[in-house]
Amino acid sequence: MRLDKYLWAVRLYKTRSMAADACQCGKVTMTADGRELKPSHDVKVGERFSLNIDQLHKEIEVLAIPPNRVGAPLVQGFMIDRTPEEEYERIRMARQYAFEKRDRGVGRPTKRERREIEDFKYK
Repeated sequence: MRLDKYLWAVRLYKTRSMAADACQCGKVTMTADGRELKPSHDVKVGERFSLNIDQLHKEIEVLAIPPNRVGAPLVQGFMIDRTPEEEYERIRMARQYAFEKRDRGVGRPTKRERREIEDFKYK
């Protein structure tokens, strides 16, 4: 099975084209040697991948190849999530202190607020 199709089938990406774009942008790598993978890479049982989904750095191991897109409760039969717990904790902390969450009715950020948000996120 192609890598983009596998990532879509185990629900790591919402659409197959999003999975293909992630592969083409270098966000999906082989854990063993760190090489970037193309969307057409042939997935084999036992391979381990590292992928970046937004700010989350996720590591997965292939257990089986699904015949088609599987439901969320069945995903554990096709992959193991090897992502360290510290990574999930970092994301939880980032969401807790997120600047982007604004109260309803407050309106758009001012130019000053937007610059503060960009400084916090990207520096």
